[in-house]
Amino acid sequence: MDDQLDGKPIALPNDVGLFRPEDAPGIARLFRTVYGEEYPVKLFYDPEALTQANANGDYYSIVARTAAAEVIGVVHAFRSTPYKALYELGAGLVLPDYRGLGVNKRMFSFVFEEWAPKVDGIEETFGEAVCNHVHNQKEMVLHKHVETALEVALMPARAYAKEQSSSGRVAALLGFRSYRPKPHTVFLPAAYEPELRHIYERLDDRRELHVSDATLPHDVVSAADMTVFDFARVARIAVHHTGVDFGTFLHNLETEAVNENTAVFQVWLTLTDPWVSRAVDILRNRGYFFGGLLPRWFDGDGFLMQKLVCDPDFEGIRLYSEAAREFLEIVRNDWRRAQG
Repeated sequence: MDDQLDGKPIALPNDVGLFRPEDAPGIARLFRTVYGEEYPVKLFYDPEALTQANANGDYYSIVARTAAAEVIGVVHAFRSTPYKALYELGAGLVLPDYRGLGVNKRMFSFVFEEWAPKVDGIEETFGEAVCNHVHNQKEMVLHKHVETALEVALMPARAYAKEQSSSGRVAALLGFRSYRPKPHTVFLPAAYEPELRHIYERLDDRRELHVSDATLPHDVVSAADMTVFDFARVARIAVHHTGVDFGTFLHNLETEAVNENTAVFQVWLTLTDPWVSRAVDILRNRGYFFGGLLPRWFDGDGFLMQKLVCDPDFEGIRLYSEAAREFLEIVRNDWRRAQG
């Protein structure tokens, strides 16, 4: 069946489903049409590499096609966190001529209601919904994802230059949905106990909550993985272990990231450590501020703190739900505290 757009017939998507190797060139064309060559994840421009990523389970491409098998939309479920059964849903886009026809809705519905509940290797999904518009945020809420974290100034404006949809760095709102619950004990950093309790009240999975009051252990050596995204100028530090050396350890990582022109620092801590309060205090003293809760990030829950060496565009952050707007105020107020 055809619809009309500006008086011209447009073929509606005939099929939404999992990736087929013959979709790969169409996905690459789709990214070039929307982003030019500016999208930071170059995998999507390489049909052979994308086909391999789908084959090994690191990425799942969910594709919208016309009856003639033309790729008109795609969204991806992929591994991006320390825990491999937590999949991010993102890198989604639709050809401009097909927007407003429900393509995104069909893809999201397929992923969250038909596909993900049946996949053994997926226990939880989350999305990073950009905040220069609210379209994906609406889908996140519709499909039962709980907003738990806000990444300020995540993406540079030039990632959206072709569409001219942002003049400053773009924030992202994180929402999570549990498909296979894992109740476990977490320790709340004392500095953010009320905020985190409020988020946990909305979570779709049970936790036993305690306030963190232990000291950093002397017999643990701090360890982390740091990834620097050159295009975005973002450094992400996944902290697996924290000991009494954490302050020095963090300083050394930050120095390395600064030398790579980093503008946004993100630190992921594990909330299963009874001494996480001490690590949070060290971060607060170094200018970090509240980011939010990361359910199942390390299998156990994680906690995001962030620091900027660029100007945030709080006024440009567009949010759909009242819960998200309340969350923004928490983040913004703690950013002000971190400025000193």
